[in-house]
Amino acid sequence: MRRISAIKIKEAVAELAGRANFFLRKDVIIALRKAYAAEKNKRAKAILKAILDNAAYAKKEKLAICQDTGMGIVFAQIGQEVIIRGNLKAAINKGLACGYKRYSLRNSIVKDPLARGKSGFSPCITHTEIVKGNKIKLTLLAKGFGCENKSQLRMFKPTAKAEEIKEFIIEAVKSAGPDACPPYVVGVGIGGTADYAALLAKQSLLRKIQTGPRQTANRFEKDLLMRINKLNIGPMGLGGSNTALAVHVQTYPTHIAGLPVAVNISCHALRSASVVL
Repeated sequence: MRRISAIKIKEAVAELAGRANFFLRKDVIIALRKAYAAEKNKRAKAILKAILDNAAYAKKEKLAICQDTGMGIVFAQIGQEVIIRGNLKAAINKGLACGYKRYSLRNSIVKDPLARGKSGFSPCITHTEIVKGNKIKLTLLAKGFGCENKSQLRMFKPTAKAEEIKEFIIEAVKSAGPDACPPYVVGVGIGGTADYAALLAKQSLLRKIQTGPRQTANRFEKDLLMRINKLNIGPMGLGGSNTALAVHVQTYPTHIAGLPVAVNISCHALRSASVVL
């Protein structure tokens, strides 16, 4: 068994706070560059250039890519041969609070969702998974709420056809319109239960922007991406052929009586960072 201290986890999460908010993922940058090269609408092309310039300045000056530094969501994959010395959840929460203070990142979290009140360093959201091995992988997703507010969930009848599901996903993007800062990465979760479909949709945003491993999912994703980009919402909602950079779909077995489908949209500033301890 391998021992990892909670102090080490805390420091790792603090560092992830800076990395996620300062450095846009390489696959997102590549996707934005491809969109810029392919875009024919002059205004949309200028906006894509501004988005890329903003990411370059953020990286160079170590400044937040966006003023909304998001709600911290930590995915912790814990090897079954690891013993954590200390409290895992407390270490993650303290680490995120420390990182946001260290790197002067805006904290936007209110402790009471109904009473609201002044924002402060409240707990983040943590998802844990036990995996093989003797390591811990921590991934921080900094999720802004301009796009999080556009999440949707529908419990379809089990007889629903693929086209009905596609129409729901496309309509979710259409209803988001310019409000969630396109071009988007559209995360989709299909199956499981209502809560698990929503988790799958969010997890799919962590997948690198590239062709997926399954042929059926590839066809499904490609068709959705093509149809979404025909909506002409475009970068920042001002028209163009790049409303979305990618559509990522994750599926899971579900009950014979149901078919949950969740959509979680990310803005162009899809910010996540990982570390393995």
